[in-house]
Amino acid sequence: MWERLEAVDWAGLEHNYGSAEDIPGLLRRCAGPDPKDAGKAAGELLNLLFHQGGWICSAAPAALPFLLRLAADPRVPSRRTVLELVATLAGEAGQVTERFLDPGWAPAWERTLPEVLALLADPEPEIRRAAADVAGVCTSPGALLLPGLLRCWRAERDPVARLGLVLALGRAVRREPAGDRSDVVVSLLRSLLGSPESQLRLAAVHALAAGDPGLAARRLDLVLDAVRDPSVELWRRTSSLESGARGVQGWTAALFTGASTAATAFTLGLLADHPDQGQRIGGLAQAGGLLSQWRSSADALLPAVVARLDDPVAEVRYRATELLACLGPSAAAHADAVAGLLGDTAARTTRGAETVAEAALWALARMNDPRCLPGLAGITAGARSGFASASAFFGSAHDAFHVPVLPALDEVLVHLPDHSDLLLPTICDRLGTATGTHVLRRLCDVLAAWGPVAQPAVPQLLDLLGDDRNWTAAATALAGIGPAGSAGRELLLARSTAAGSGSDAELAAWAYWQVGGEPEPALKVLGIAAAESHFPHPALRKLADLGPHAAGGADLLRPMTKTTDPWTRVEAAHALWAATGDTGSTVPVLLEAVQGLAEDTYLPVMLPAVRHLARIGNAARPAAHLLRDLPTSDRRLHYFGGWRAFTEDESIRAAVDKLLITAGSTHR
Repeated sequence: MWERLEAVDWAGLEHNYGSAEDIPGLLRRCAGPDPKDAGKAAGELLNLLFHQGGWICSAAPAALPFLLRLAADPRVPSRRTVLELVATLAGEAGQVTERFLDPGWAPAWERTLPEVLALLADPEPEIRRAAADVAGVCTSPGALLLPGLLRCWRAERDPVARLGLVLALGRAVRREPAGDRSDVVVSLLRSLLGSPESQLRLAAVHALAAGDPGLAARRLDLVLDAVRDPSVELWRRTSSLESGARGVQGWTAALFTGASTAATAFTLGLLADHPDQGQRIGGLAQAGGLLSQWRSSADALLPAVVARLDDPVAEVRYRATELLACLGPSAAAHADAVAGLLGDTAARTTRGAETVAEAALWALARMNDPRCLPGLAGITAGARSGFASASAFFGSAHDAFHVPVLPALDEVLVHLPDHSDLLLPTICDRLGTATGTHVLRRLCDVLAAWGPVAQPAVPQLLDLLGDDRNWTAAATALAGIGPAGSAGRELLLARSTAAGSGSDAELAAWAYWQVGGEPEPALKVLGIAAAESHFPHPALRKLADLGPHAAGGADLLRPMTKTTDPWTRVEAAHALWAATGDTGSTVPVLLEAVQGLAEDTYLPVMLPAVRHLARIGNAARPAAHLLRDLPTSDRRLHYFGGWRAFTEDESIRAAVDKLLITAGSTHR
């Protein structure tokens, strides 16, 4: 097993953590007598040789023959884990660009491929399964793989290994040159669509789908039958998927693209009643993924989601309610059904132990329904809740899955300025009794977002303004409230000079201006901050609020509209327009920032850019022309996942609608 191990110059090779001189010791530990230590060593090898992927290091091809010797030896306790490491490296080698692929990998792989194929006949089923996965993900052409895979298929009786072989055959037959067995393989795979075994039928659909993209849609009944059959649990024992029903649902959903009729029909099929709660949970997970990507899917999926509100399982009820919260205004017709869950205190088994009732509060808040107010007032007063303690950001626009989490309490309350009169007494009481700066800051952020309607909180904010620990939260709230908080002017002015330099002085001087003070203190500190900060866009955003008073800083602002940072460019352009009225040099900067929206690409910086363009009005007509078709776009525009996928989409669409009005344009 260890022949020529010491002949390798391991110290001269590299892995993800530097010199590879520790690789021989780990390889030997993988063959050690202690299964626990052998497994740990295999895990360390995975971390060193692969880590998070992105390249094939020079140590990987050197280790490859020894990894395969370990996998072939029945005395090695970690042989399956080692073989899975080989699959990981082989798959990554086919993904990375040539400059990130060590030149030794291809010849090393070619030399060891016969050993991989030999493992397809190993006495242990789990080794045969892992070997089939290696053959499926590697880059070797079908001509080299198909004869061996076909021989193993004819001999294989293990039902789990047969699934992996079908997938491997489907992948290998697409890699040219496929060889003279390719027609035989395609015929075999097509014949399996009529197999009496539902999971073999599903495996055949996956194996054929790349060459026949419409197959899954045409055989939707077959696909749904397999995914919802109890035998779907076979996939949990495969090396290629290692997942039960919910994982198979997500894997199979990828066969249906976009907001197609088939994608919606597949998701509706998953939402149909099923005795297995995991299947019902998975159906809602897939619905969340589709809804977060395509707006048009809501009409078809909404009734099926609502039907799960009375499910006997708390997790199902919670997920259905949370999805209605995400849909918010478009699901308001079902507010009565949601309100019926306000007394449902059943909790999830997650760390946050969120309850169905809390999801209902969030949903009603998104629907602007006043029935959420008593519960939210209680939580605001300090009652324990499953709402997040801080803002969290999950996923991305490219994720096809939905994370069903609740927002932080302040992220719920900001949606309710129409009900501020009923919530303000509780918030004011909490401002006077809360001891944690975190709670005070987040409540003050809500007041700032509500604006002038939060005026009744001014007395409590003035008290906080004299507190060295909490004055910044109070200043933020008073700035948002505006002139209605004018009683705090002198305290803010004093803070702006006492704070010295830095963000505290910027905040105090800006808040002083916002509540009706003079512009000079803000002009002084914000100009310095914009010029000297590594992240000037917060100061630039505040500077724009001073409008023509900031005209003297035009020479500072113009160069900043051409920097490499998009946030700085956008906020500098807006500040320059607000100060000087210059549209000739500012509109092009903002227009460039929103170009991607026309191709359904959303970045967070685009929202302020569109809002600034809407403020500019008629001179922003080129942007309105660019985005005139966006209101009819079906793609949900967002950068993050979870509930933010929905609120981000609503916000950017509202901003574009306003732009189309103020710039004198209408969409088609």
